Amino acid sequence: MMDPMSNKNTQDWIKKLPQPFLTHKGDRRLDEVESIIPDIAGMSRGKTMPAHKFSSTGTTYLPISLFYQTISGEYVDMDNIENQWTEKDIVLRPDMSTATAVPWSEDASVQIINNIETREGEDLQIAPRNVLRRVMALYAAKGWRAVVAPELEFYLTKPNTDPTEDIQPPVGRTGRIGARQQAFSMVAVDEFGDVIDTIYDYTEAQGLEIGTIIQEGGAGQIEINLMHGDPLSLADQVFYFKRTIREAALKHGVFATFMAKPMRDQPGSAMHIHQSIIDIKNGKNLFSNSDGSSTDLFYSFIGGSQKHLQNALPLLAPYVNSYRRLAGAYSAPSNLEWAADNRTTGLRIPNSEPDSRRVENRVTGSDANPYLAIAVSLAAGYLGMINSTKPRDAVNIEIFETDKGLPHSLFAALNLFETDTDLQDVLGQEFCDLYRQIKHAELLEYQREISPWEREHLLLNA
Repeated sequence: MMDPMSNKNTQDWIKKLPQPFLTHKGDRRLDEVESIIPDIAGMSRGKTMPAHKFSSTGTTYLPISLFYQTISGEYVDMDNIENQWTEKDIVLRPDMSTATAVPWSEDASVQIINNIETREGEDLQIAPRNVLRRVMALYAAKGWRAVVAPELEFYLTKPNTDPTEDIQPPVGRTGRIGARQQAFSMVAVDEFGDVIDTIYDYTEAQGLEIGTIIQEGGAGQIEINLMHGDPLSLADQVFYFKRTIREAALKHGVFATFMAKPMRDQPGSAMHIHQSIIDIKNGKNLFSNSDGSSTDLFYSFIGGSQKHLQNALPLLAPYVNSYRRLAGAYSAPSNLEWAADNRTTGLRIPNSEPDSRRVENRVTGSDANPYLAIAVSLAAGYLGMINSTKPRDAVNIEIFETDKGLPHSLFAALNLFETDTDLQDVLGQEFCDLYRQIKHAELLEYQREISPWEREHLLLNA
């Protein structure tokens, strides 16, 4: 009987896989292919198949209804979708440039992110990855290219198998519970060295680059800085990183969480996004003049960010818990003021040479879908640049409270999101309508829950 892996077509596409995967595979036979897409929450969905069943030029089908689900898995009836529950198929076409190892698998396996189309061959407008591609196309039409660099914070925690119990910091190699307020401590990083070593091993096998790893301010809180580059590639990397970090943690008996505020008395977790814009023709940073001074486009990008990110918070802080991070927390700016080298502002201009001048969005939570967070951050700046939006004056003092602060709840944020028609035009009306309805449904789900605080303080006192 012929070995299915001897099929020439199969062998051809395997040979063309990225070198980090081929190094990871070595002499082993490729066993499985995970054909995946990011859903609305930014989690991985798709199909696994034997390698000989996969074709790099073929198609896979999934029901469109996977985009109609809340974070809890509930399906939402949409007001504007006719015959919604016929559950028509969408088409997955593999983007082979995203192929990477599944290093936690016992067998040699590869995961590949897909482009998502309708049966008619058009981009599926409600797919988060396509929302980002849509924004990037608008930049390209202007002769611009965005460059981004995400910084991703997360917590390692004790395994939490009972959702009614509080989340606890993990126990490190010394046998002690992780301590808070140890930002940049090498000792604190070493407490969880085994997990970090595994993260490095997994990312090396996948060809993912890490800039730096540091201990953040929370107990068991870690930050990973990614290298700067193409927005779609960096969103793909964050998508892969989240799964990789969770798997590395599980290997050592702890959880990794990107929940924005997992513990009441610990700082929240952010995904800061550094952004600059390049002229496609000459490769120069459009935020800097030849003499090193700031350009009008730089100020307009900030102005657009102030105007539209205020209305875009459901994509940067997508859950009820996200607003616990932003509510009065010293480590999370709850404003969209800007200044150079000021970490209390939501828009920070880091110290840099003129060629590296950039705007850091510090408002985004680590629970955000990376495709949507990067897309809306760039969309706001784009609107500012094409409309020459002027920013407010820079704030060069500590700023914690402002009358132009961010909305304090998901409900308030959704109301603002609905009013920004310019932003919805850039992101796509079909996507925005879908996203808004899903978030309202999640909010209603949450409001039906009775919390421990209510039972403790209202049961016998109200």
